[in-house]
Amino acid sequence: MSANPRKKPSRRDFLKTSAAASAAGAVAASFPSISLGRAAKNRKLKLGFIGCGGRGTGAASQALSADQHVELTAMGDVFPDQIEKALAVLEKKHSGQLDVPKKRQFIGLDAYQEVLDSGVDVVILTSPPGFRPMMFEAAVEKGVHIFCEKPMGTDVPGVKRVAAAARKAKEKGLTVMSGFCWRYSESRRGAYQQIFDGAIGDVRSVYATYLNPTVHAMPDDPVKPEQLRDIEWQIQNWHNFVWIGGDSLVEQAIHSVDKIGWVLGDTDPVSCVGMGGRQQPMPGTQIFDHFAITYEYPNGIRAFMHSRQQSNVYNENSDYITGCDGVCTIGKGTDPFITDNAGQPSWRFKSDPDSGMSPNMYQQEHDELFASIRNDTAHNDGEWMTHSCLLGIMGRMAAYTGQKITWDQVINDETSLYPEGLEWDSRIDVGPMPTPGSTELVPATIKA
Repeated sequence: MSANPRKKPSRRDFLKTSAAASAAGAVAASFPSISLGRAAKNRKLKLGFIGCGGRGTGAASQALSADQHVELTAMGDVFPDQIEKALAVLEKKHSGQLDVPKKRQFIGLDAYQEVLDSGVDVVILTSPPGFRPMMFEAAVEKGVHIFCEKPMGTDVPGVKRVAAAARKAKEKGLTVMSGFCWRYSESRRGAYQQIFDGAIGDVRSVYATYLNPTVHAMPDDPVKPEQLRDIEWQIQNWHNFVWIGGDSLVEQAIHSVDKIGWVLGDTDPVSCVGMGGRQQPMPGTQIFDHFAITYEYPNGIRAFMHSRQQSNVYNENSDYITGCDGVCTIGKGTDPFITDNAGQPSWRFKSDPDSGMSPNMYQQEHDELFASIRNDTAHNDGEWMTHSCLLGIMGRMAAYTGQKITWDQVINDETSLYPEGLEWDSRIDVGPMPTPGSTELVPATIKA
């Protein structure tokens, strides 16, 4: 099975295709917010919220800000205090759009299904990504519109499940909006459009960085307290376990992997090699704190992905796209800009002249989501969002194993990381940290 079964276009063709997709998003964004109010005057959209942590609470707030005729009616999480915290935050800004009595505050591993069964029209999926495939499938089956945070799974079988469900969503006319927020950034859209229009000539290489401080470190005492179940402990510290978090490359640095896919037309790479490991000790974690991945594309094009989650070191989140006729630099604390081969500036993105700022990309996602629903023009990110996730998993496979990984190996991989038969009282063995040269896979298993 190919994750991208389309006939491979020429380089110019796929850049034009990606440019058209970007332009389509811009068209959706052009609907003025007042038109949403008029279209919704006789009907409120009921919003469900699954996975009520910080990122999810932000997404719920943005959804409620995008459309005044949206009402939050159901919430689900494995921990009741997460729901209480999220409601307290949302109440401060959206009190008139909340209708979530205790009977629609669902707790437990099956809370997602109860939220979907409560009659919602739109759902926000922001639980840890190990649960994403089953929740996404259930949402499509229920026939609701979806905002789906990245990544769309932590292993190839899970991402394939999401891709198949996204195709069903398209058949049903449902909107599927991804959490790959940079594709909704006005400045990034502007820069990539310049590239698609030939401003730097044919792209020859991409260098992307995602060098950040440590995210969600393990507790000082990394030993699970006796009173906590395995799943409670691992959900509380989900970034640190591969089956539920995907590792830092697939969970956070996937944003930069996605931008590599975007600028290269979401085409399939030929192969990749990678390195990674942990330099700053963190007892109890299963994940690497750095990755260096090289993707090889047809015609000798290469993309380089460097990511890191370490404390007290240099940080950067940038993209350097080199073409035959110039370089596009994105990030580095400035608006995107292009220089020619002589190093002279030839283009720079200009923010709004009045505010000096670009629209918030997180808000833009939800503005376009609800515009597509109100105007009956279903938006579907399914194909490229899952393709980007497979690119991230490909890099992780290369770094974990120390081997050169081909695209065919990725799309045919059947390694499932989700613990089979998972229940609330399951004892979950996550295994040791991967060792390049000897590790083949890192599944979590249910203990006897």
